[in-house]
Amino acid sequence: MTQVDTGVDAVLWDMDGTLVDTEPYWFRAETILLAAHGIPWTEEQAAELVGNALPTSAAVLRAAGVDLGIREIIDTLIDSVIAQVRQAVPWRPGARELLAQIRAAGIPCVMVTMSERTLASEIARLLPDGTFEFLVTGDMVTRGKPDPEPYRLAVETLRSTRGELSLDRIVAIEDSLPGMASATAAGVVTLGVPNIVELPDGPGHTLWPTLEGRGLVHLRELVNTR
Repeated sequence: MTQVDTGVDAVLWDMDGTLVDTEPYWFRAETILLAAHGIPWTEEQAAELVGNALPTSAAVLRAAGVDLGIREIIDTLIDSVIAQVRQAVPWRPGARELLAQIRAAGIPCVMVTMSERTLASEIARLLPDGTFEFLVTGDMVTRGKPDPEPYRLAVETLRSTRGELSLDRIVAIEDSLPGMASATAAGVVTLGVPNIVELPDGPGHTLWPTLEGRGLVHLRELVNTR
């Protein structure tokens, strides 16, 4: 793999809603779980959980009336989403193409997701070997997004093998408010690509309407405007 000086040291990828459009799968899993306990659940309520750490979302469902422990709620949701992913993988427009271009240039990519490893691994295995240097998943951190811990862990782990990478040359791609808050607080270049939830303009991040048609030249431009 040839290393090309693109001005980008690494790209950190959120998964749900950014790489794959699995948010509707989570919505369906939540709706089925709450219906089993006789509790109505709306898309608006589900949208409020997008990007949160799974224990946080599970606590919301428990407070809504699901009479299960936090761990059992998480496992039930993950099992449902994995079953749906195995039926069909809804890749986000332009995501796989951009990933392939980044990796062809020798730039490391890391998945940084609040989903646990069982689900993240299902998605990662569908991509070419070596697409991601490693995965940072929700079960690896004490504090999930919007806390910066997940992105800080990704940067620290990359630096342990790749040397002193510059935060100003590391791009995080997110689709949620908690995800963008986590990446921004970690000090990396933050790119928001809205999906289910509308993302606001504001300082500290850039918004693209889609990844479709985007390439390394656009990431370099993003880094250069930091």
